[in-house]
Amino acid sequence: MSRKSLNKANLEKLGAEALAALVMELVQGNAALQRRARMALSAAQGPKDVAADLRKRFASLRRARGFVGWRKQKALVTDLRGLLTVIETTVAPDDPDEAFDLLWSFLLLVPSIHERTDDSNGSVGDVMRDAVEMIAQVAPSITIDRIALAERILDAVTDAGYGEFDGIIPATAEALGREGLDHLKQITRTWQSAPPSEEAIARYRGFGLMSSPEDSIRRSKDLTASVILADIADAQGDVDAYMARYSAEQLTYGTIAPGVARRLLAAGRVDEAHEIIKGALTAEDGKPLRLFRQDLNEVYEDCLQRLGRTDELKSHLWETFEQTLSTRSLRSYLKLLPDFDDIEAEEKALTLAESHSHPGAALGFLIDWPAHDRAARVVLSRANELDGDAYHLLTETANALEAEHPLAATVIRRAMVQDTLDGARSTRYRHAARHLAECQANDAVIADYNGFPTHAQFVATLKDKHARKYGFWQLVDG
Repeated sequence: MSRKSLNKANLEKLGAEALAALVMELVQGNAALQRRARMALSAAQGPKDVAADLRKRFASLRRARGFVGWRKQKALVTDLRGLLTVIETTVAPDDPDEAFDLLWSFLLLVPSIHERTDDSNGSVGDVMRDAVEMIAQVAPSITIDRIALAERILDAVTDAGYGEFDGIIPATAEALGREGLDHLKQITRTWQSAPPSEEAIARYRGFGLMSSPEDSIRRSKDLTASVILADIADAQGDVDAYMARYSAEQLTYGTIAPGVARRLLAAGRVDEAHEIIKGALTAEDGKPLRLFRQDLNEVYEDCLQRLGRTDELKSHLWETFEQTLSTRSLRSYLKLLPDFDDIEAEEKALTLAESHSHPGAALGFLIDWPAHDRAARVVLSRANELDGDAYHLLTETANALEAEHPLAATVIRRAMVQDTLDGARSTRYRHAARHLAECQANDAVIADYNGFPTHAQFVATLKDKHARKYGFWQLVDG
């Protein structure tokens, strides 16, 4: 390795004085780097000094008013993650109580941050979820009074306008213990039933809602309380209390039933779990999103297995495979068959997949299984049906087939090139040019184009049809 390579070992050889001078030069005019350098200096003094500097930084973030556009948001997120890293590596190992307080204060920054930045990409929210996960790590070691912690949690959750304290009850369940959880349950119900304040009514009246402020506040409080009480019930292993937040109709929803059924299974109440998941399957049958409710299928299969209903399980797995070409369902089905029967069943399944009405679904399954010969046949026999806009699937398929089936890989890449040019998708010209270059590279190993145009013929047709797409051809010609 060169002695001039930029790596830690070579930099250490410069010595402390040279490195200090280099750091000073680098941080000049860069506020973010200056803050990191100060944090590093504080870390050398101990956790208390770091905590003091962190609180100063929190105060600065809280006071800030300037809008953070998308160009500067990445730097903000990097800064926030850096603060979390300092808490995790410098404070938490020596002082969990201090780390817990710092993380809590960090979460309280969310409203002021969200008010001045657009978090449509969720990057700020991701940092806050990381903070909650870090609280879960330090909470078992803190010494806070359990009653006080319960009251702090209720205040935080009921005031959180951006979901910043979502998950805080599971994260602190061990620290709360039974005493804290019981107290949190009690004060949540008291808060839920308390009449709204005049201030809250005035605030809701300003929203111009159709319903009365009192009704809007009650619905909001009921929803928040149901989430809190469900988290408490989960922490205490009380399935009935968890289920109590849902009506009989809601227990048939595909978004709710799997979670409830899993909790019943964990409690050994298999028959009840089966009834709930069966009701949800019936209610969801025929709905557009039914095919995507894989969690419903998985829990239902778990129920059938525990109940010993093997024939029903096999029928369900095969039907699910026929409908969705689910690799998981087919593998589970084959495992239930006797030796040799599974071989015949696999062939039947692969033939069914190859003739599936949607070529994209067929390719996704056959590549994943894998059955590359069959996937190549789908490509060559149904080339006109390929969706060139499905570039994630087609790119993965072409890469998988290229070595043994270069013609199929070329046909796939041509579909993506044509879709890009036909739709004048200029942002994808670079990718299309790369795909065309890959087609050219495969030309040398394709002895027979089997009725498809040769590479030269394909390029000539593209030039005739898309001669004026200069941006694309400049990339092709390099």
